[in-house]
Amino acid sequence: MRAARAFVTGMVQGVFFRQSARQHARRLGVIGWVRNLKDGRVEVWAQGDPARVEQMIEWLWEGPPRARVTGVESDDVEPDDGLQDFLVIN
Repeated sequence: MRAARAFVTGMVQGVFFRQSARQHARRLGVIGWVRNLKDGRVEVWAQGDPARVEQMIEWLWEGPPRARVTGVESDDVEPDDGLQDFLVIN
């Protein structure tokens, strides 16, 4: 089990980034959450099989078609045993 917390910068709000991240995470079988931050970044918590979490982080560099990602900073964190799905947090 691996958990990672990532911050995505660029044009990543208002372009369906959170919904696309949820869809991609669910396809990968990754649990966690995604939310917009007041400073314009998107924060992502991804947890699951290490290879699939890595695939999720790689996808963050791409995002949905309308996004323009300029950076992704991620760090491994302690897994959250309370997570069961991948959610969009408002």
